[in-house]
Amino acid sequence: MLDLAGIVSDSIVDGPGIRTTIFCQGCPHHCPGCQNPETWPFGTGTPMEPEAVAEIVRQNPLVRGVTFSGGEPFAQAGEFARLGRLLKADGYEIAAYTGFLFEELLEGTKEQHQLLETIDVLVDGPFLMKERSLELNFRGSRNQRILDVPESLKKGVAVPETSLRWLGEYE
Repeated sequence: MLDLAGIVSDSIVDGPGIRTTIFCQGCPHHCPGCQNPETWPFGTGTPMEPEAVAEIVRQNPLVRGVTFSGGEPFAQAGEFARLGRLLKADGYEIAAYTGFLFEELLEGTKEQHQLLETIDVLVDGPFLMKERSLELNFRGSRNQRILDVPESLKKGVAVPETSLRWLGEYE
């Protein structure tokens, strides 16, 4: 069962195009300046089965991408991996935001690795107020990276995303 803070069915700020953004409840990072501090407490969200969330995503025919945000999706990695597999089977692009570094997740739990395997694009790293920039696309601070997860997993190191749609240009 997922513990969710909310779902936005038509986001244009959490990745390119019209996306559904799924906000998980609970975050261990507590980054100063976080834009979603209400998602920090664990166990205070709305419980939902991954299948029910996938059905909500399918309701918007304009959506081809889904973003897992938070809170910290990797704190609920097993259930988000289940959701990711359902959405990938339907052809959705999956992106996720995490306060962890890719390298930490590579060494993380089996469930975190399973979640990584469902993700196409990862925005990693904690939000750092001293690195904050309003000029960046799809991230809040300069230390955060936009990564190509399939290539990163294949090579065993963080590989930057090169798609122009993620870098702020349109192909």
